[in-house]
Amino acid sequence: MFAVLVAVILYCFGFVFLYGVIRLAVRQALEDLEVRRAQALRAEELAAHRDRTFLKENAFLAGG
Repeated sequence: MFAVLVAVILYCFGFVFLYGVIRLAVRQALEDLEVRRAQALRAEELAAHRDRTFLKENAFLAGG
């Protein structure tokens, strides 16, 4: 009887532990996604600024 009780307790704690690990992994993934989204937006802004500057300095290439 004692072995069954210990097995049930460990089984339940295993699911609680697994839930915590999965929740932590999902939270970390969402934080990484936010950081990458901000980096991509910044890179896009820098590329647009670089293109505008290039075209301003080299208007003959743009046909203007």
